Amino acid sequence: MLVGLANPGSEYEGSRHNVGGDAVRRLADRLGLRLVVENRQRCVSAAAPTPRGPITLAVPTTYMNESGAALPPLLKRSSLSDLANLVVVHDELDLEPGRLQLKMGGGLAGHNGLRSIASAIGSQDFARLRIGVGKPPTKEQGANWVLQRTTGARRVEYDALVDHAVEALELVMTQSFDSAQQRVNAMTRE
Repeated sequence: MLVGLANPGSEYEGSRHNVGGDAVRRLADRLGLRLVVENRQRCVSAAAPTPRGPITLAVPTTYMNESGAALPPLLKRSSLSDLANLVVVHDELDLEPGRLQLKMGGGLAGHNGLRSIASAIGSQDFARLRIGVGKPPTKEQGANWVLQRTTGARRVEYDALVDHAVEALELVMTQSFDSAQQRVNAMTRE
């Protein structure tokens, strides 16, 4: 299961905080899938056939801080019991812009979406595709940094970053986690 984190609403479109949700949406487009609103699951989702079996693509329709509300119903519907098969795709301030890191488990690094998910499923033992968006000029500008919509040249960079993340997700879908992790973590954005 690939779950991309984002805030709903047009005011957040193209913001750094939405890069995870945008990557999952773009992957669905590339695969010719239509993400369908699942009100009970509080998300949009679709099933993608892969050589390794079907994979659910989902983006919660809640605000980032409540992302976890979508997970228990999604996990139940998909019969996913092994959290190692859950990959949460999210923005990461602690990585330079454009860098990707695929990792299993770990801390929450102050990310409220991850905190919500860990609380809802009772575990931090899920995989993450961390998408580097860089740090704001000052720590106090963190919220504005991730919520600000990108425009102009920064929008072009943002779109390239989303494409870069989609390439990583395609590896996650088609390879073992270890193999995908090695390749994703070695990827450089061109």
